[in-house]
Amino acid sequence: MITLLIIISMAIMFKILVFGLKAAWGIARLLLTLIVFPVIMVGLLMAGLIYLAIPILIIAGIIALVSSSAAA
Repeated sequence: MITLLIIISMAIMFKILVFGLKAAWGIARLLLTLIVFPVIMVGLLMAGLIYLAIPILIIAGIIALVSSSAAA
């Protein structure tokens, strides 16, 4: 009986762990998209590395277009 209780508890904890990882990934992706990536681009612009920033922006735009069309 105790074994059954432990197995059920482990299954519930696994579901909570998976939910937590999904939530953390969503929050991290949001922060990277809204804060970190633009700050890096502005930093590259201010450092005079526009020749590096433009290709990164083009690649990010292509990835955004492909992933948005795949999701639709």
